[in-house]
Amino acid sequence: MKFIVEPGELVDAVNWVARSLSTRPIKPELLGIMIDVDTSITLTGSDLETSTKAILKADIAAKGKVLVPGRLLAEIARSLPNKPITFVLDGTRVLVTAGSAKFTLPTLSVNEYPNLPELPETAGLIASDVFATAVNQVAVAAGKDDSLPTLTGVHIEINKNTITLAATDRYRLAVRELTWQAKDGSIESNTLVRARTLSDAAKSLTNHSQVTLALSPTQANEKLIGFVSDLKTMTSRTLDGTFPPFKHLLPTDSVAQATIEVAPFLDSVRRVALVTDKTVPLRLIFSHNSLQLEAGAGEEAQATEELEIIYNGEDINIAFNPTYLTDGLQAIGTPFVQIDFTGASKPAVLSGKHELNGAKDESYKYLLMPMRYSA
Repeated sequence: MKFIVEPGELVDAVNWVARSLSTRPIKPELLGIMIDVDTSITLTGSDLETSTKAILKADIAAKGKVLVPGRLLAEIARSLPNKPITFVLDGTRVLVTAGSAKFTLPTLSVNEYPNLPELPETAGLIASDVFATAVNQVAVAAGKDDSLPTLTGVHIEINKNTITLAATDRYRLAVRELTWQAKDGSIESNTLVRARTLSDAAKSLTNHSQVTLALSPTQANEKLIGFVSDLKTMTSRTLDGTFPPFKHLLPTDSVAQATIEVAPFLDSVRRVALVTDKTVPLRLIFSHNSLQLEAGAGEEAQATEELEIIYNGEDINIAFNPTYLTDGLQAIGTPFVQIDFTGASKPAVLSGKHELNGAKDESYKYLLMPMRYSA
């Protein structure tokens, strides 16, 4: 095996593939990145749940296949000088050379490397920027507790040419609706994917204008989802379990609505929340086109601030986890936010607005549960 590759190409491919390497592998071969040199070069990594592949453009002198320590390869690739990089397999070692820099890598057993699942059938195409934005907006609400695996996932519901993404950690719910180009215009499907897997795909597959979404057939024994963009591929096993029903949680009516400019609102939330921690509620008092933010009580540090807003409806005194509120405001992605209230002790729903007096953007909703606080 021998080939020469440009450093930028190598770093990009290795960084992508290294994402799926296990930190606690059940066998040492899963620490490795497979380098398969044929008519092109394919790099592969896997933790048995998620597999990533990248195709490298390179000058190939000799074919071959080798398995090398993945994270070490990633560190070496990032540190090499900006010169063409030569890989040569010499017995059980791989020689890596760039300019005067030389490294010798040990190899792992190619024969012990597991057979990885094939990419499922193409289901359709999504604009990569829309995909990345939607995933970021929803994944922020996914749970982090691995003892509740269903809540660590993003629910993907496909109904013909519409995809709905949803995630919740029981304290908030994020829902995003988007359109896509379905291969089969009558497709209907539901799947549950790890939020971190989906986030990795969204971050790294934006160099191409579109992302291909691939899904296993409904009757398949192994449920897989795949993402393809240009020369990069990710295939992941989906999560077992059923995502909780959520659509009925999004209220259709409200008793009050606030429209607020996001940037100054975020600044105020962050300032006032300095006297709290993420478990202490941030109190919000809405009335007469004004918003009073308060935190702290008694002998503790305290902070207050007031904002001018547009407000309609009954006065509302409510409290939120400041971190969750900040997450929602950052995810909105528009200059203004509309908050719809159904009561002081009931969830509120944040939606984006592109203009102060314009209609709210119904494609994204962030439902936030209130916190109890001592008056």
